[in-house]
Amino acid sequence: MYTSTVVDDEKHCLEVMRQMEDEYERKNERFFVDVLKSEPSLVLRVHAVTILAEIGTELSVPTLSDVVLNDPDPLVRHEAGFTLGQMGLASGVPALEEAVKHDKEAIVRHETAAALGSIGNQSARATLEAALKDDDELVRNSAAASLFNLKFLRLYSVGATARDRMPRP
Repeated sequence: MYTSTVVDDEKHCLEVMRQMEDEYERKNERFFVDVLKSEPSLVLRVHAVTILAEIGTELSVPTLSDVVLNDPDPLVRHEAGFTLGQMGLASGVPALEEAVKHDKEAIVRHETAAALGSIGNQSARATLEAALKDDDELVRNSAAASLFNLKFLRLYSVGATARDRMPRP
């Protein structure tokens, strides 16, 4: 279903974008999940993913996990990883770890490593330690920064993860 087409039908994309504005005001998370499941245009998927960073809950995690692992476009996968990190839910960790380990694009590996640090779940430590050996410097740096955040959370945080205490660093 996913494609790398930026805009497949301009009129349709503009109409869906207009609907997104209304649904954002309603905080209708399901609408944005449905866009990710049904719309092939990259521009619509990126927009839906970024909105879910603000309004997403556990409902969005399975769809965002699928996007981060299966969307053909690295920009969309990158944005889905960022969104999972911003949501801060531990249920996003398995997909993020899979992407850090296996995505062919460094920009996706970097963002998913950073997202693991944002979530702050200690279970990601081994994946992040392995990412310190990635061929790409940006990925290695993101892994190192995330490991530092995990250490901080373990030593000084009042909550178990970054989501447990707001604002997040």
